[in-house]
Amino acid sequence: MKSEAPGALELVRQFVNTTDLEEGWDKLDTPEGLASWLEEAGLNGAPAPTEADVARFADVREGLRALLFANNGESLDKRAAGRLDRVAREVALHTRFTPDGALEPVGRGSEGALGVILATVYGSMRDGTWSRLKACRADTCQWAFYDRSRNRSGTWCSMEVCGNRAKARAYRERRRGS
Repeated sequence: MKSEAPGALELVRQFVNTTDLEEGWDKLDTPEGLASWLEEAGLNGAPAPTEADVARFADVREGLRALLFANNGESLDKRAAGRLDRVAREVALHTRFTPDGALEPVGRGSEGALGVILATVYGSMRDGTWSRLKACRADTCQWAFYDRSRNRSGTWCSMEVCGNRAKARAYRERRRGS
């Protein structure tokens, strides 16, 4: 799929896309759903997720989506970034000294899974791939996608769907105005 992110950043894209506004579903809305997604993503571990974990993961997901909107030209939601900063302080990460350097989670279970996600975001910010991960500007979509356009100008997750809808809406508005 052309919107997939490279390497480990694909995990972050998939995490943000665990909810679909248009279809009205959320894979992480219960402890069982969160456990299932963590298993699919290879981030499982004991103990089993709780309702508090569900809320925390949703908060991190939406905080990351806010950063992805900023990558797509929107102004940064400083409250969302602040909440991510708080979670990053709470999740134990340690530095690993390798030729590239790395952050790794110390915790297990949900704590460790959040650590992997946040360490991946940090790593992609360092390697320059982060700015290409964006959130679709369509209000009904907001899907995370990796912008592979040469000039980094991608705005919608899919030109065929969200892009065409936006262009048709703009055309109708222009026609109404004349």
